[in-house]
Amino acid sequence: MSWYFQVLKRYAVFGERSQRMEYWMFSLFYIIFGILIGIIDGLLGTGGEGGGLLSLLFILGMIIPSLAVTFRRLHDTDHSGWWLLVGLVPLVGMIILLIFMVQDSQAGANQYGPNPKGATE
Repeated sequence: MSWYFQVLKRYAVFGERSQRMEYWMFSLFYIIFGILIGIIDGLLGTGGEGGGLLSLLFILGMIIPSLAVTFRRLHDTDHSGWWLLVGLVPLVGMIILLIFMVQDSQAGANQYGPNPKGATE
């Protein structure tokens, strides 16, 4: 849970690096909170086919932190944040992004900063 809040504290930082754990824990809690908010939307009757008011507010509030942590994760593997656009290519683009997201951090410092794991190889 602390990983999720760590991302929120750095919600608009696009120029650094984030390790795998930070990205995947943020993603996990994003999904869990999204499901819980969807359930609350359903219980309150604010939900519809496309989602409810609370879900919409949650998604809008998480756009910038989600993009920022994804950019930082791409930077950690020494790829530009612009690689996020490859996800627009059906199937193949998402597979490429998944491969980037599961890769280990690039050892040592790169053009985006020092290794967040602290390794100096």
